[in-house]
Amino acid sequence: MKKRTSALFLLALCYACAQSAVAAREFHVATYGDDSARGTKSAPLRTIQRAAELAQPGDVVTVHEGTYRERVNPPRGGISPSKRIVYRAAPGEWVEIRGSERIQGWERVQDGVWKVTLPNSFFGAFNPYTNLIRGDWFEPRGREHHTGAVYLNGHWLTEAAKLEEVLSPGGSPPAWLTGGGDQYLLNVAWLQPRRTGSQRKAAADFSDQQGVQKAPASEGGECIGWIENGDWVRYEGVDFGQRTEQLEIRAASATEGGRIEIRLDSPTGELLGSCAVPNTGGWQSWSSFNARLKPVSGSKTICLVFKPRRQRPVEDAAEKWAKMQLWYAKADDAHTTIWAQFRGADPNEQEVEINVRQTVFYPDRPGRNYITVRGFHLSHAATPWAPPTAEQIGLIGTHWSKGWIIEHNEVSYSVCSGIALGKHGDQWDNTSANTAEGYVKTIERGLQNGWNRDTIGHHLVRNNTISHCEQAGIVGSLGAAFSRVEGNRIHNIHMRRLFTGAEMAGIKFHAAIDTVIERNHIYETCLGLWLDWMAQGTRVSRNLFHHNDRDLFVEVNHGPFLVDNNVFASGASLLDVSEGGAYVHNLFGGTLVSSPEPNRETPYHPAHTTTLAGLTTTKGGDCRFYNNIFVGRGQANAAAYGLSMYDKREYPLYTAGNVFYNGARPYALEAIRVIIREDPGLEVDFDGQLPRLQFETPSCLLQADTRIESTASLGKAKVAGLPYEKPDGSALKINRDFFGKRRDSTPTPGPFEHPGDGWMPLNWKR
Repeated sequence: MKKRTSALFLLALCYACAQSAVAAREFHVATYGDDSARGTKSAPLRTIQRAAELAQPGDVVTVHEGTYRERVNPPRGGISPSKRIVYRAAPGEWVEIRGSERIQGWERVQDGVWKVTLPNSFFGAFNPYTNLIRGDWFEPRGREHHTGAVYLNGHWLTEAAKLEEVLSPGGSPPAWLTGGGDQYLLNVAWLQPRRTGSQRKAAADFSDQQGVQKAPASEGGECIGWIENGDWVRYEGVDFGQRTEQLEIRAASATEGGRIEIRLDSPTGELLGSCAVPNTGGWQSWSSFNARLKPVSGSKTICLVFKPRRQRPVEDAAEKWAKMQLWYAKADDAHTTIWAQFRGADPNEQEVEINVRQTVFYPDRPGRNYITVRGFHLSHAATPWAPPTAEQIGLIGTHWSKGWIIEHNEVSYSVCSGIALGKHGDQWDNTSANTAEGYVKTIERGLQNGWNRDTIGHHLVRNNTISHCEQAGIVGSLGAAFSRVEGNRIHNIHMRRLFTGAEMAGIKFHAAIDTVIERNHIYETCLGLWLDWMAQGTRVSRNLFHHNDRDLFVEVNHGPFLVDNNVFASGASLLDVSEGGAYVHNLFGGTLVSSPEPNRETPYHPAHTTTLAGLTTTKGGDCRFYNNIFVGRGQANAAAYGLSMYDKREYPLYTAGNVFYNGARPYALEAIRVIIREDPGLEVDFDGQLPRLQFETPSCLLQADTRIESTASLGKAKVAGLPYEKPDGSALKINRDFFGKRRDSTPTPGPFEHPGDGWMPLNWKR
């Protein structure tokens, strides 16, 4: 009887497997199809959404050549890595999915300016031209921005701040274009009369000055952010004691820097003194500056007036303004009217499109797991601002799920973010008041909503081209954990800079726990890679960064995380507001900035989990710098290149095998270091096809005291008390270079093992 039962069970199992194999189907979609058809190759469906409604775990949706104007909302996902739902462009065919619609019927208003009026019913429940960009850590820079866009032959026009700017072309550039912006950015954190010995948190009066934003200062006191030319701030009741002749100002500035004037009572009052604030490397790169004053005593009201080192040439702004094509939209209860400049073009004879959908490929609910999206051209989405404290909707996004593969796609023209691996939405979205405490509450709610290794993350984002996104190329809060991001080309991210905030980067991740970021080419971005909070078990390896405002920013992480075999070739390489990082075999061609974070407590975790182990401030240091190359710029601002800025960190560094070129300064306690006075001629050239690097390598490079670094040699990060290891908990060994070439037992410093002189093609397949 038992044998018969076993036989029946095996027979039933075989039958079930056979039925499962038969059940897997391929649905075909074509522009000439019909949604009432069977979805076969000979009788294809018309829309991808109809195929999504039919597809079951194990099925494949194949989309044939053409442009599809729809939002794909997959109602279900797969059930395992081997039984997923695959959406793919037919091999060798060009398949576009756009969030825009083509618009005709434009009426000429005047020379070069046209308008179109559409019924609001055209947009359905979502009208991008009434939908404002807003949210936590977003700064509109004194004007409104909408998620709508207008495109001429695939490329977007610029939203005007008011209709008059569209109707009156020429003339002086508007304030939002010429107001200095990031080029003259200056933050003032606090004031401290040098002789009182007590830090003052003086009240600040911002009057009516636009562009001046009030923000908490992690370094103490009040932070006055985004001060531009002509802006000023008044401090009431600064206590100078009996007599003070110096004032310490804690400040940060971006590219140009400038001068702060200290004036009595008003911005035009008596000049007490001034101090120069050079480029410190960015708006979060704090330094202290001493201003010499006329003797001052007692309690005074003083004003700080900022003057940039040199103002942006009017010709540059005017030239940009003359070339710019603008649009403006206005909606009432029944209609939306769009005015646009089409200089030298008839919009009824060109391809003119407008955003009508918030996203292109995005499930409306969390938990749609194991989906593959492959080979599409995805563009034109009216995406919202995606801070870490809100639902993060990208042009394509995973929406709080597990196991997606997004590969071999071209993702472009997203008003905010391209690919989103981020968190779910809830009633607390955008209610954090821009505070660390608000994000801690977000993390706690994420844990309550299933944020753990078994249910969230494990995505693979590879071999995509991502461009023309005004917030981030790839964004992810909590949901990017346990993922791999590799082989992507990311460029033109936040380059229009019509608005600003704290979430813009080629890749911006919060909580990249056990996430690997490898072999990506990131250039022409405001910031290449930003790892913010809880980068633990993270590995950043074999990436190429160049022509970015800054390459890497690690913010309030406690480690362990590993950065190895990367080329950082921009003018600013690293902003380190973290601790516990290991930097091995990198080439740093720009500035390095290290700063503690004493007033913000952020989490760390037990190994390979999302569980909170504790919260602590960031003291800085406890980093490993092994076998790196640092390139200075001679004696000019020499302290900004190399490792000397870590000399004052509370936690010491672990260093060996580093090489310092052209004025870059070593860490004071590094016993054996190679210092080369010459300039190695570092340069990255990219013609749109294959990047090349030029770097001269003298024989003394091999004199560095190097060894193969591994889990055993790197030790443990101090705060978390955890080793540097692979995401699966196994030991790692850094024994291959940028190209994957095996290293010698005494390896060459920098990313390349035994490099030659001259131009080197940077091809990972080499």
